Amino acid sequence: MNNQIKKGIILAGGKGTRLYPCTKVVGKPLLPVYDKPLICYPLSTLMAMGVEDVLLISTERDLPGFKELLGDGSDYGIKISYKIQTIAKGIPDAFVLGEEFIGDDNVVLLLGDNIFDPVNKVVEAVKNYKSGSLIFGFPVTDPELFGVAEVDADGNVTNMVEKPKEPKSDLAIIGLYIFDKKVASVAKKLTPSGRGELEILHVIQHYLDSKDLKFVNLGSSFNWFDAGNPDSMLEVSTFAASKDDVSFGSVETAAYKSNTIDKSQLVKLVTSMPTCMYKAKLEAYIEALD
Repeated sequence: MNNQIKKGIILAGGKGTRLYPCTKVVGKPLLPVYDKPLICYPLSTLMAMGVEDVLLISTERDLPGFKELLGDGSDYGIKISYKIQTIAKGIPDAFVLGEEFIGDDNVVLLLGDNIFDPVNKVVEAVKNYKSGSLIFGFPVTDPELFGVAEVDADGNVTNMVEKPKEPKSDLAIIGLYIFDKKVASVAKKLTPSGRGELEILHVIQHYLDSKDLKFVNLGSSFNWFDAGNPDSMLEVSTFAASKDDVSFGSVETAAYKSNTIDKSQLVKLVTSMPTCMYKAKLEAYIEALD
């Protein structure tokens, strides 16, 4: 089997209650992060990783908005399909809902509110993926709020704890996970935790117990944003504005860079846009290609 990862799932469900009342009528991943909808950032990350077949899972209310924004992906030279999650049962439910989509392939799951920079650091780590599971850690100042990985001197995971009261590690497990085709069957065997949800750490634990888990510490020079509340949305929007780089979170430039569209197709996409700041930046990007 070809271990190159071509399939990706974006889990963009939930009610986004921490962002209420903004999310009263529209889902969190459709809210703006600076000059693009939040969903564009994880999607462009998947595209940078070489993913060309995407399953977007969300609520029945929000799926029409995603379809209007992204279509079937053909504008970007990829395939995007959609699936409704009627009840938020936890992250592993994405693998249950996506079992047919995954089939016999490896898959990457990315949470719809996670934003990374620089993306190339993730892309390089993924190139070395061969089998099992690959997860990523990021040092945080408040590990008690996250699922935390404890690692040994060689960087191997020895234990994982969900929101530890007394953390033994500052490495938060971020919302980007890579698994082989067995993940759907593993997820289907889970039972809900005390929180009433299926837990992603329980899926990862299966691979740890099987000695088939790889871990990458992305380090403090990396930027990870979990855009789930007003403060984090403001923080990442300010960060995106300060970068002054239209390609950060841009689905159009991600498609061009990953060669799923050529320059003429990129020009066509940009030309069809109404007059706006984003269009002007993309026009400058195209001009700089010459």
